[in-house]
Amino acid sequence: MSRAAAAAGVTVLADRFGRIATDLRVSLTDRCNLRCTYCMPAEGLAWMPQPQQLTDDEVKRLVRIAVEQLGVTEVRFTGGEPLIRRGLVDIIAEAARLEPRPKLSVTTNGIGLDRIAVPLREAGLDRVNVSLDTLDPVRFHTLTLRDRHSDVLAGLRAAAAAGLTPVKINTVLMRGVNDDEAPALLRFALDHGYQLRFIEQMPLDAQHQWDRREMVTAEEILAALEPFALEPDNVSRGTAPAETWLIPGHVDAAGEPARVGVIASVTRPFCGDCDRTRLTADGQVRNCLFATEESDLRKLLRGGASDADIAEAWRVAMWGKRAGHGIDDPAFLQPVRPMSAIGG
Repeated sequence: MSRAAAAAGVTVLADRFGRIATDLRVSLTDRCNLRCTYCMPAEGLAWMPQPQQLTDDEVKRLVRIAVEQLGVTEVRFTGGEPLIRRGLVDIIAEAARLEPRPKLSVTTNGIGLDRIAVPLREAGLDRVNVSLDTLDPVRFHTLTLRDRHSDVLAGLRAAAAAGLTPVKINTVLMRGVNDDEAPALLRFALDHGYQLRFIEQMPLDAQHQWDRREMVTAEEILAALEPFALEPDNVSRGTAPAETWLIPGHVDAAGEPARVGVIASVTRPFCGDCDRTRLTADGQVRNCLFATEESDLRKLLRGGASDADIAEAWRVAMWGKRAGHGIDDPAFLQPVRPMSAIGG
């Protein structure tokens, strides 16, 4: 929904800086079946007790309020690992029946996607983002502490076959770990018709050990991709987090010019165009990925609040959004919740 619509009095999730949130990220669980070293410790975390987690009906209600009353047009289900959520297919089916119908996607590590890709598509899911940081099964085990590399590849194939396209791959490069794989990962994506997005590692690890000096920057990623002779993409990124480049001589699965993206949240922040609002698995609104404060919608849900009351609380939460995440500010504080508990 446009800023003009907001100015005309249409109900939207606006903030003090004129940004309108139309993209809802819904975390369905904080649990995950991998132990990626840049995300959580090997032993896992203290998982959210089941009573604290939103029920399927509560998730459906909040998504409905967001779409029908607050102008949300895109909903992405995340985790932890969202495929773990038993009610995922039903939640997506309910969201697909909303009017106006939002675009629906899932961000997943791909494990189990080969079994559920078709049911997800039939329920109304439009596409998926799959995390894949390496093409080497041994390195995959080092990074995730699990031997599930073949399962992720099978999930990618199944998603493409089911029509969950464009299938996007999310890759985090880590210095001295997998930063040598950028060209091979892009070649893999091109060969299979996937869209690759490199993501700068962000300060969202549970261990709070993120070190900017160890982060592989957007500039370094693009330098590694010089053999592909990337060209600037003249298509406006709009509110999308990824800057994209064209790859001469290649087309994607839809026959369009092939592109590669870089999400440079740290070195090239895009806070001024952010259109996202976030809902954690326990019903907390986060107006920024790096927010240090949350607004409790679960309490309203379970206290008998009306849809209008919940919508108003959501609007208030978004109005307080800061101008930017402030990672470069000496006073920056990493969120207490890690990425697995916030949702991507």
